[in-house]
Amino acid sequence: MAGSSHGHTPAAWTGVTITMIGFCVAGAFMVMANPLGFWAGMVITVLGGVVGGIMRSMGLGQQKPAQPVRHVAKPEAAREPATAEN
Repeated sequence: MAGSSHGHTPAAWTGVTITMIGFCVAGAFMVMANPLGFWAGMVITVLGGVVGGIMRSMGLGQQKPAQPVRHVAKPEAAREPATAEN
């Protein structure tokens, strides 16, 4: 997607940063064989996604592109009959 600004928003950066910190915390405690610390890191990881989603809903995420307006032709039966003036 050339020219796309996907992921270059405050919501994306914040969500990914919190998630990365959570993975680092969980990984460190996993190596230290501490299950409580591991699960705390996993909670931080999930919190990153929640925070990113909340920020996106607040308008800090990527805006959705506007949908083009499509004109739908009327069916033949709904059209006005042609008159002699037309």
